[in-house]
Amino acid sequence: MKNISGIPSVIAAGIFAMAGSGNAVAQTELRWGHVYESQSPYHEWAEWAAEAFEDRTDGRYAIEVFPASSLGKQTDLAEGLELGTVDIIYDGQFFAGRRYGPMAIGSAPFMFRDFAHWEAYRDSDLFLDLSAGYAEATGDDIAGLVYYGQRHVTSNNEIQTPADMEGMKIRVPNASLYKMFPEAVGANATPMAFSEVYLALQQGVVDAQENPLPTIQFKKFYEVQDYITLTGHITDALLTIVAGRISDSMPDEDYATLMAVLKESAEGASSDIRSSELELVDWFREQGATVTEVDRAPFRAAVADDLNGPEVSWDRETFDRLQALK
Repeated sequence: MKNISGIPSVIAAGIFAMAGSGNAVAQTELRWGHVYESQSPYHEWAEWAAEAFEDRTDGRYAIEVFPASSLGKQTDLAEGLELGTVDIIYDGQFFAGRRYGPMAIGSAPFMFRDFAHWEAYRDSDLFLDLSAGYAEATGDDIAGLVYYGQRHVTSNNEIQTPADMEGMKIRVPNASLYKMFPEAVGANATPMAFSEVYLALQQGVVDAQENPLPTIQFKKFYEVQDYITLTGHITDALLTIVAGRISDSMPDEDYATLMAVLKESAEGASSDIRSSELELVDWFREQGATVTEVDRAPFRAAVADDLNGPEVSWDRETFDRLQALK
């Protein structure tokens, strides 16, 4: 959280002299770590943010972006916010919910009707309230919500109905909300690190996985899976999170600039992901994949009772506020 009386200080290594009026100017370098490929919009817009922040602060700050798990897996990055090894991360809403329960609601299956409903949530007072609750609980700040896409299933066998998933060994992130849908339809939810999924599919360790279409393309999962089923079971997103000690070390104006840049970055990445998502069905078919559109209603019905069940980390009022958004 922002400490209003904070003064500038060096946050990370990498101080060097900058040419100017002849006086040396210390540049503070921030580290942004994430698990996504360097060709992905998540990385490209993080790089854009780094350049924009440096420009808007006249070179007083720099951000170095580390893609593709180069600073560790997702759990390592989340821990790094507290340990001081990383300053900015992308984090899933469920994983953020481990620190502040209600924030996980955006990762629940069939929580959003469509993309417009997700946009309404991103721009809502509800999301601002949840972000404020997260900041109060953790000391860290949420700078943006980045659209990740509707999650669909890739598999070795065709899926038409929930019964077709019974007994299927499907990789999911290590999070209860990602297990909820597979378990509701009788599949065997198998947690696994993101970086290990391609090889696991290739070797038959798992039968299936679930991710948005842009991620399926980035990670080339279509090379080792024959079927893509458009279940759209989760409309997912990432949070851009800034370690609380960063705000404590910056003047208010500089920190406001950082938060504005990160929000713009989130919006840019979201736009690119959405555009890609809309184009990819035809692209996958051109690659030879069988892309199946299914009736989502029976899949949704399978998990309906769980969305306000004893295992969730939000209350009914938060659920109802989200569902009322238009």
